[in-house]
Amino acid sequence: MSAIVVFLIGVSNILSWVMAFTGIPQMVGNALLSVSSNKYVIFLIMNIILLISGTFMDVTPAILIFTPLFLPIATEFGMHPVQFGLMIVYNLCIGNITPPVGNTLFVAIKVGDTTLSKVMPYMLRFYVAILIGLLLVTYIPMTSLVLPLKAGLI
Repeated sequence: MSAIVVFLIGVSNILSWVMAFTGIPQMVGNALLSVSSNKYVIFLIMNIILLISGTFMDVTPAILIFTPLFLPIATEFGMHPVQFGLMIVYNLCIGNITPPVGNTLFVAIKVGDTTLSKVMPYMLRFYVAILIGLLLVTYIPMTSLVLPLKAGLI
């Protein structure tokens, strides 16, 4: 398992270098900015992309791939890097509990000796709460920055 994670990190680093060399982050940024210049719309699009990719990708490579793409855009619109980090991890971790891949969800189902059809009605309410939390982290900076500020870390 460790070898797989290290391999994924290595491949993700190579992919990040290739993307930076070819200017893909700038192209993605220009594509996002061509859709809208409203920061709320841009953040919503980033959330949707991260949520969808989080359901199919492991968290570590997704962070390594999407951070160089979205961090410059997010900071350009005034998002603090700590807030962005929390937003990207929050988005991608939602994928761990969301079908079709949802590794954590399926492990919990196996441990609980139950089925997906029995769990999903309860999970739908949980998903609503999680998405509200995601919107709070994305659009209200102090949701994610108050503790680091109080601790003097930023």
